[in-house]
Amino acid sequence: MSPEPFIRLCGVRKVYRTAGEEHLAISDATFDVMPGELVSLVGPSGCGKSTLLKVLAGLHPHDGGDLRIGSAANPFDPSRDVGMVFQAPLLLKWRRVLENVLLPAEILGLPLAAARERARELLALVGLSGHEDKYPYELSGGMQQRAAIARALVHDPKLVLMDEPFGALDALTREKMNLELLRIWKEAGKTIVFVTHGISEAVFLGTRVVVLTAGPARMADNFVIELPRPRTLDMKTHEQFGVYSRRIYRLLGME
Repeated sequence: MSPEPFIRLCGVRKVYRTAGEEHLAISDATFDVMPGELVSLVGPSGCGKSTLLKVLAGLHPHDGGDLRIGSAANPFDPSRDVGMVFQAPLLLKWRRVLENVLLPAEILGLPLAAARERARELLALVGLSGHEDKYPYELSGGMQQRAAIARALVHDPKLVLMDEPFGALDALTREKMNLELLRIWKEAGKTIVFVTHGISEAVFLGTRVVVLTAGPARMADNFVIELPRPRTLDMKTHEQFGVYSRRIYRLLGME
């Protein structure tokens, strides 16, 4: 028997209302996310990708359609079960790295001794052992984003939402972080929804790619990426990688 989707969206809509006017941000989002998937959401800037993440995180209500996360047997609490990673690391400059990673555990009132041990384990997982007592300014951009990923995992969330987390990094660091994210995802075993406007990045990372058109967000396609794992950078030269990329380019009117 196949597993139930962890996330199910059917015709989800989101409308912003300001100064008596309505702005349709998401017109029709319909797709499933299975437990343990890394789903890439790709689309042009301003198409509603970040808004959709905020809806999934429970930060904004949706205004139409159906959204279900979790199940009766596996209930989902957005305040406890979501980890967020943003384009900027958003580390508190006056707190050391370990203290930054511990922040969600402190907010949720988790036992700090156990959380501190988990934070150290996660810093090792993301390759930051030995940097626990440094301040953010002592880390490179890529290292800061690794710390942000550790922070998103410290309270053991069921869902990790990533909003263009590598968009501000240089090209070489971004490629390295893509590989690191795949390793972390495999070892942590989390369900991840990853927003990007990078077509190559979406194909390289995703178990599946959801393509959103220019705002208001509407799902144009949703397909499985059948590339072998573990993924390696030379896969970007493979014919099938190009087929997937061209499929997205066509959907976005770029061919």
